[in-house]
Amino acid sequence: MSASQSSQEKEQAPLSERELQIVDLVAAGLTNQEISTQLDISKRTVDNHISNVLNKTATGNRVALVRWALKWGKVCIDDVNCCNLPNVDGQQELAS
Repeated sequence: MSASQSSQEKEQAPLSERELQIVDLVAAGLTNQEISTQLDISKRTVDNHISNVLNKTATGNRVALVRWALKWGKVCIDDVNCCNLPNVDGQQELAS
């Protein structure tokens, strides 16, 4: 298996809705403690989610995770990397 195949396969690892929330909050610059407060879950649970996300995305740290999330369109930061998606009425709406 080549390195490019490995990174593509890792991108395909499904993240849960909660994990995607965590990624979004990491990209927003929140600490694990701030994330736990915002989501009303324990810091240990956040630590576990972060660990799982880093494994699923084959990233080794928060910076690499944010780069991964931007590359694959998982986050939108200050209107950078945002795209317009059609809503149910066929109108364009900004993805969050």
